[in-house]
Amino acid sequence: MTTQTILPVNAEGLSALSKGSNEPAWLTENRLKALELAATLELPKLEKTRIERWDIQNYGSFKSVSPIASLAEAPESIRELIKDQEAGNLIIQRNSGTVYTKLSPELAAQGVIFTDLATAVKDHEDLVKAHLHTAVTADESSVAALHAALWNGGVFLYVPKNVEVSVPLQAVLLTDDEEATFAPHILVIADTNSSVTYVDNYVSGTSGKPVTHNGAVEVFAKSGAKVRFATIHQMGTNVTDISYRRAVIENDASMEWIVGEMNSGDTASDTYSILKGNGSTSDSKIIAVGSGSQKLNYTTRANHFGKSSESQMITRAVMREEALAIINGITKIEKGATKSDGQQTEKVLMLSPKARGDANPILLIDEDDVKAGHAASVGQVNPEQIYYLMSRGISREVAESLIIYGFLAPVVSQIPLEGLRTQLQSVIEGKLGQ
Repeated sequence: MTTQTILPVNAEGLSALSKGSNEPAWLTENRLKALELAATLELPKLEKTRIERWDIQNYGSFKSVSPIASLAEAPESIRELIKDQEAGNLIIQRNSGTVYTKLSPELAAQGVIFTDLATAVKDHEDLVKAHLHTAVTADESSVAALHAALWNGGVFLYVPKNVEVSVPLQAVLLTDDEEATFAPHILVIADTNSSVTYVDNYVSGTSGKPVTHNGAVEVFAKSGAKVRFATIHQMGTNVTDISYRRAVIENDASMEWIVGEMNSGDTASDTYSILKGNGSTSDSKIIAVGSGSQKLNYTTRANHFGKSSESQMITRAVMREEALAIINGITKIEKGATKSDGQQTEKVLMLSPKARGDANPILLIDEDDVKAGHAASVGQVNPEQIYYLMSRGISREVAESLIIYGFLAPVVSQIPLEGLRTQLQSVIEGKLGQ
């Protein structure tokens, strides 16, 4: 069955919007081509998930935003996330545009670029044009095409050759106007032998009206570069979140994904590492907590092209009440990628008889001289562990909490900002009703 995509804007309106923002002609053309594709392409095909039944047509319209002069003017809903960041490296997007950008003079002097993507398109056109929509392409599905047509605000991060950034760079992306398009695009380029840690957080307001978040991340780790990318999504029940994350990893480069899927609404995400170069490595850690009647579909992928490339994928999900999660892990080793090693583990913990989690590990191997393995488990809290802790004087409620936090700890402990770890812990407690 083919589902007709309802376009949230026509070509004339999109062209006028792009030109009104003084975007270069090539970007206007790309947006228009993507909009045309969106009308002809089908929805993405998700394993055991009927995405056509989801509420994914609520894009709203582009609304301009006013910048803020200081963090004291930031919305109350994100104050805790940006606490003590006055001197830090921070970008804040609110709905359709960026309202705050700050990069330290020390990093700017080293050639680091950290700004919103809408600005980077004009100020760093060659860099953006060479990379934008080359990892997440517009012809993948109607959702990807709509993103390429409508993206707004976003983040652009460039680290020059041989520059090592020791402090994390942070972004907060907020949707609190259900009538405003919210489709940020994150573009990270780590040049040869550079290193950087980037952290972002997606949050929403308290409105009950439906919102569609259609977001994309593209990371390019050049030869010898090291990128750590941490993201937490904690949007409300009214937000349907569809996110594509891609990394292209060249010779001897490394990519680390740390993903916290803490939304309260229906969510689909695809976190994909393309190990293009020899000696490239990818480490993906994903945790998720589902509650209520959420429908969740999380896919983590690693595709090996380079010789002696290595990938590790760990996904841990906790489901409560009537939440349903499909957890997919896909490791593909291409012909010629000799000496490669791909490992993956998916574990789902169910806290309710009505909760459900499906773990689907997949290995696709086209080369003989490689290593690959997978493990998957789905089950409830082990009663023997609870009884053991209770025998030491711990209550059942606390015992269950300890087991759950221990289950999620391998990812939570890797969050590179202490404040963000604390905040994630608080979100997990809320999602678990504690």
